[in-house]
Amino acid sequence: MPPVERDQALARLQGEVAGYYEQFLKPAPFVPGESPVPVSGKVWDQEELQALVEASLDGWWTEGRFTQAVQLELSRFLGVRNVALCNSGSSANLLAFTALTSKLLGERRIAPGSEVITVAAGFPTTLAPIVQNRCVPVMLDIELGTYNIDATQLEQAVSPKTRAVMIAHTLGNPWDVEAVLAFAKRHRLWVIEDCCDALGATIGGRMVGTFGDVATLSFYPAHQMTCGEGGAVLTQSGLVKRSLESFRDWGRDCWCMPGKTDTCGRRFDWQLGSLPYGYDHKYIYSEIGYNLKTTDLQGALLQAQLKKLPGFIAARRRNHALLSEALKPFEPWLILPRATANSDPSWFGCVLTVREGCGVTRGELVDHLESHKIHTRMLFAGNAVRQPAFQDVEHRVVGTLVNTETVMHHTFWVGVWPGITDAMREYMVSVFADFFRGRAKP
Repeated sequence: MPPVERDQALARLQGEVAGYYEQFLKPAPFVPGESPVPVSGKVWDQEELQALVEASLDGWWTEGRFTQAVQLELSRFLGVRNVALCNSGSSANLLAFTALTSKLLGERRIAPGSEVITVAAGFPTTLAPIVQNRCVPVMLDIELGTYNIDATQLEQAVSPKTRAVMIAHTLGNPWDVEAVLAFAKRHRLWVIEDCCDALGATIGGRMVGTFGDVATLSFYPAHQMTCGEGGAVLTQSGLVKRSLESFRDWGRDCWCMPGKTDTCGRRFDWQLGSLPYGYDHKYIYSEIGYNLKTTDLQGALLQAQLKKLPGFIAARRRNHALLSEALKPFEPWLILPRATANSDPSWFGCVLTVREGCGVTRGELVDHLESHKIHTRMLFAGNAVRQPAFQDVEHRVVGTLVNTETVMHHTFWVGVWPGITDAMREYMVSVFADFFRGRAKP
């Protein structure tokens, strides 16, 4: 079919897709007390569906033109040199850490038995890559209010075995970059910056994801933009990029894109390992790798979402600011969230801690919210040391984890994602007010 006819056929089909969205998929109006108020979700319209249709009709589906284009667009948005897409944020964390174990990095590579500083209060797949690479997590406490690493404990945590710091910007609120980077520089440590909940957050006007040696993003539907499942690894280093892409792509030494055969110009002119000279470079493996690649369908979705990302981030900030302000009358009972100094968070949720001894419990408040269809979540693993998966894992704890214990027993969060409308937010505040009405202040 001639290109003009194909383009016309695609345009007709895209019109049908837009009509289908309008008729069957537009969100229903919010009804207080009847409609749920989710903690998170995806915001999308016909543009995402049209992108999916166009990518599917290419018939390529694996990494291709959409994937390659959105990697460049995301690189420009963030101000980072290299962006490598993968199949999830958890895979991104695995790749980011594992890339630093490569022999390409010489004496700086992270070896089994190395210690890695992190926090006990967080999502499990920030910790898991440390364990999966046979290293030892060193658990630090967090601050209440910011819910990020207590940087005053860093020097206490370091040992001759310490090789890296791997921490997340909690619920979109950046950790103290200045303190962590200065500490890492003093001790010549790698910094792995988990930005899975924090895309768009800034510190001193600079995007998170550009401070660490390597950083990660997640595109799960709960996050700032989504392609269903997906993630990305960010780095300024060409050497780290080569390592992480090798681990992502089966461990191969070849760096050809899918469908390409001789990018290096030496496909049959290599001698690596004890392979015979001239063995096909496409089938030489320099790492014990995985297949954690993404698809062009996901790339197309991300392109559509990236156009809307600034608006999504602005909506999160607005919802968080208005909700936090409206909850101030309840501060006798609640510790409200606090942005890290010199930062502009890209809020993932509004995190609240019920004060100990205030006359109410988290369970009572959460039950009240949930019974009125306002969804809540705990701060992920709470205290990972107490989680079944990590109880028998070799680790080291610094201090008493007193704030981590508080989080486990008293902290939860509610949604501020772009799908939260003014009506939803006002309803949330009214339900909080109903709960605290008539209660004596502690």
